[in-house]
Order: sequence, then structure tokens, then C-alpha cells
Amino acid sequence: MAKQAGKAQTGPLAIIGGGNIGTGIAKGLVASGGYEPGNIIVTRRNVALLAGLAEQGFQVQADNDGAVDAAGVVIIAVQPQQLDKVLSQIASRLRSRDQVLISVVSGVRVAELHERIGADVPVVRAMPNTAIEIGESMTCLAASPAHAAALSFAEKLFGLVGRTLVINESLMAGATALGGCGIAFFLRSIRAASQGGIEIGFHPEEALLMAAQTARGASALALRDRRHPESEIDKVTTPRGATIAGLNQMEHEGFSSAFIKGIVTSAEKVAQLYHGEQG
Repeated sequence: MAKQAGKAQTGPLAIIGGGNIGTGIAKGLVASGGYEPGNIIVTRRNVALLAGLAEQGFQVQADNDGAVDAAGVVIIAVQPQQLDKVLSQIASRLRSRDQVLISVVSGVRVAELHERIGADVPVVRAMPNTAIEIGESMTCLAASPAHAAALSFAEKLFGLVGRTLVINESLMAGATALGGCGIAFFLRSIRAASQGGIEIGFHPEEALLMAAQTARGASALALRDRRHPESEIDKVTTPRGATIAGLNQMEHEGFSSAFIKGIVTSAEKVAQLYHGEQG
């Protein structure tokens, strides 16, 4: 049975597209206690790749139509180039009165989704990240004003597996770059920190533990009071000290500039993922 978030809709929750993010959503919702495995349907063309989920009690199948027929909530988690085919397949099965369609597909606007399904089904765009599997996702959400109830439901749903932020849909490409791609950026910074630790004498496993836990602590400090990171940085940068020397060297090498440019580049790429395929 689904708990509070799931009770807003009838029937199981269907995830169309059992790739990394789709399976992550499924596992995260169950780990949160919000859903039982048997109340989540996950589809994929090659069902054999979902054997691990089946062993955990999830409903797995290749039949998208059957999943949509059974579900009160349908999450589309396919690649942008696969979206049109999937929507054309399931559009006739969507029920406008008692379903919500949530898309985690990059670069596809709510209006475009409505145009392709041709049904008055409430649509919400969501951009979680792969930390959703462990309940630590940053998920940005957007919907049209007419579907405020569906947006509220999506906030509760994704609130089970991390933090949520409702944004203007025009910012969704940026949200994908900062929140979605950002997981890789921060993991790369942890890897770099651990490599630095190895160079100054730590064993690899020790360096990785220290780097990852230090990054976790830094994130917790930034989230605690939502204060600017510089206020915490100031606490460890003493005059002529080691921290300021290291920070200045990183800035000389372009650390902040490279990070910013990476986010901007990813945002520009996100905007082309779906529409580039159409033209």
C-alpha cells in the first residue's frame, strides 16, 4: 500500500522506463516507506534487465499499456529520443479524471507533453537526480497553474525521497544541469580530493573516506541554516593559513570558473536533447 503521497491517486504507481533514474525512483520510494514494492510497476523493453527488481517484489513488465491501465500515477523516465514513440503508444490509455502524468524526461515542456498525449491529464515535470535511490535527491518541479493539485501531489511524492523545489518551467534546463548533472560534478570533485589525499600520503580507501565525509559535512553546513558558503569558509581561513593558500591556488587554476562553465555548458546541452532530435 502507498502511504500519504500515494493515497492522492488510485492504483499502483507505474514507471515507464526502468533505466538508472527509473529504477532509482522505484527503490527510493520503497526505501522511504512510502510504497510497497508490489505497488510499483516498472517497465522496460528488455525485462531481463529488471530481474533484480522482480526479486525484490516489484512488478516488472514490458507492457507499457498494461502498466498505464493499472496505474493512478504514471512516471515517464525514458530517454528524450524515445519519448514520442512511448507517448504515442500510451496516449489512448491515459485517463484524465484520476491519473497524474509525471515526466522526468530532460528538455520536454509541459505544453509539448499535453500536445502529444492529447488528453486532459494533469502533467508535472520533475527533475530528480540519482541520489533519489538513497532518499537524498534534489528534485525540481514545474506544472501549469491549472494543475496545482497534481503539483502538490508531486511535491509530497518526491518529498519522500529528498528535497523538492517548485520552479518556473523556464528554469528546468538549468535545474537539470545543476541538480541532475551536478551529481557527477560533485562526485568528480570528491574523486579529485581523494586523489590529492593519496598524493600527500593516504591510502586510497582512507583518502576517499576522508574526502567523501568532508564533502558531506560541507553540504550539511550549507543546508543547516541556508547561509552563504563563504560564511563557513571564513571560519577556516585564517590569515596566512593553509586553507586560504590552498583556496587561492585552486582559484588561480580556474576551479570556480571551470565549475560554472561546466554547469552552463550542461544547461545548454539539455535544451537541445529533445528538440535537436526533432529537427
